[in-house]
Amino acid sequence: MNRKTLCDSQTKGILGAMRCCPTSTLHLLRCLRLRSCTRRGKSRLPLWIRELWAYMSLLVQSLYFNSLTDSDVVFDSVFEPVFWTVDYVTRWFGTVFVCLVVILVSSIVGIAYMVLLPLILNTYSPVWIAWHVCYGHWNIVMIAFHYYKATKTSPGYPPTEKNDSPFVAVCKKCIMPKPARTHHCGICNRCILKMDHHCPWLNNCVGHFNHRYFFCFCLFMTLGCVYCSISGRNLFLDAYKALETNYQTSAPPYTFKDKMIHKSIIYMWVLTSTAGVALGALTLWHAVLISRGETSIERHINSKETKRMANRGKVYRNPYNYGSLNNWKVFFGVEKRSHWLTRVLLPSGHTPLCDGLKWDVFPVKKDLIPV
Repeated sequence: MNRKTLCDSQTKGILGAMRCCPTSTLHLLRCLRLRSCTRRGKSRLPLWIRELWAYMSLLVQSLYFNSLTDSDVVFDSVFEPVFWTVDYVTRWFGTVFVCLVVILVSSIVGIAYMVLLPLILNTYSPVWIAWHVCYGHWNIVMIAFHYYKATKTSPGYPPTEKNDSPFVAVCKKCIMPKPARTHHCGICNRCILKMDHHCPWLNNCVGHFNHRYFFCFCLFMTLGCVYCSISGRNLFLDAYKALETNYQTSAPPYTFKDKMIHKSIIYMWVLTSTAGVALGALTLWHAVLISRGETSIERHINSKETKRMANRGKVYRNPYNYGSLNNWKVFFGVEKRSHWLTRVLLPSGHTPLCDGLKWDVFPVKKDLIPV
């Protein structure tokens, strides 16, 4: 007996029982019959197919869930599988990117010690030797310190327990109150205080408590790349000419060690030059954002708000812009003049001036410290 014959026989039995059963009993029998037929129909499909079908059905139903549905809700619903895939891949590749950064930086440092430093000691004057040794080691320490702190420091999360902290909205994904300047990160799957972006090269979000470390890492890495590119330019030209001449002649005038030194110099110069240009542009962009008192996300929000207010004949002002100089003081945590040295030019693990939950929304007209 096939499934259709079985369901038809059950239907006839139920119809026969309908003549003598009350309404509640009829409803119960009808539900049992539908559940039994549904279970038999689905029992042959694998579990993952049923879960995928249920998920796709939910996405389709979300498109006409209520009258408040707009283009943003439809776009998020349709492309949610794509967003989920990108978030998952980025989360998984974060460790790979961190390892890649460590390997590349370590290779440049190794070439600097094994190839460049002996050349500097043999050819430069004592004054230039002191300059290169002091600046090079200071730059390496600043890069290593800020990269470690940027990857290991928590960006800051809003409290999950009930408290008296003010909030401006409720996160649609966390279903938790969001303080001002807080945004949800799909990769970390939680809200981040003063979120700027999720950096795969750090495998961490850039937020309130590690934004300074991220910017300083980009800044000192750019300075290090520019330093290697400028100081190694002549060495790069000599190494390139030597290898080109070696390939054009029949007898090799250089040994294997000489060839490896030349190739190492070319590798270092090309890598530091390209990385210096890319990181320099990124550092300059974040410097502009810091001067304006906004993050990458707030830049997009403020731009839309400016256009919306302009259509109404009004002028929008960023409530967290305290002036260029004060914005830098708040960002670096500078409270007195000596902090420009101890907290900016030297490694410092101090925390920001505020907790990231409450922000002054009126521009500060007076400098925080005299300049």
